[in-house]
Amino acid sequence: MANQLSPALPDLVDSHCHLDFPDLAGEIPQLIARAQAAGVNRMVTICTRLRHEPRVRAIAEAHPQVFYAAGTHPMSAAEEPLATVEQLVALARHPRFVGIGETGLDYHYTAESKAVQQTSLRIHIEAAQETGLPLIIHARDADQDMEAILSEGMARKPYACVMHCFSSGPRLAEAALEMGFTLSISGIAAFPKSQDLRDIFGRAPLDRLILETDSPYLAPPPHRGKRNEPAYVAHTARALAPVFGLGPEEFAARTTANFDRLFSRAARSRAAA
Repeated sequence: MANQLSPALPDLVDSHCHLDFPDLAGEIPQLIARAQAAGVNRMVTICTRLRHEPRVRAIAEAHPQVFYAAGTHPMSAAEEPLATVEQLVALARHPRFVGIGETGLDYHYTAESKAVQQTSLRIHIEAAQETGLPLIIHARDADQDMEAILSEGMARKPYACVMHCFSSGPRLAEAALEMGFTLSISGIAAFPKSQDLRDIFGRAPLDRLILETDSPYLAPPPHRGKRNEPAYVAHTARALAPVFGLGPEEFAARTTANFDRLFSRAARSRAAA
């Protein structure tokens, strides 16, 4: 796997993966080694159900390359106890905790729970405002409500936010960028039929873009349809660099600098190492 990514790109970051999921949890040291061989030196593993936070935190504590975030995924919002602002703020005191979420709205599979999803999202927004850590947003088939709730929160108090695995329409992209948010590029953008999505990223300011895998899902070519892993963010970087008229090395460096600005706690931890 790693040999397909040679030579390694310098200092990439996988800003969103799920190392505690069963597809990945049994081989974390090997995944990290393959990632580093590809130039992916840091990653953020995301907790999607707060009852799993201890095991996600343990991964970050055991591996200096790994940071973590926690929240209630919108598709789980009706199944899990509603988070509280106080609970999220308390979790955020951990030095390797770098973001709030993922949270958001998903009306594709779970539209019947839209009311509780919206309540959960507002709680997570308030926690991001209280902590100063970036909000991590999942959005699917809910662009209008997503824009309205994010804007409503911004009107009360500014906060930082990343639109994780962005694959929504151009209007939500424009609204997010107008609010100062960041768009995250996943392997979806490297799919041959994703030209519309590449066009959206190509119109965005380069300093508002970061990279992710969403492992174990959404592997980019040449691994599409197979299990994804953090090393493969290098494939996405190589595929998207030409959209911006850049070489892969410069695109990697620019997106990593963007990550460090957004996830400032991870940047500070790295500087102190």
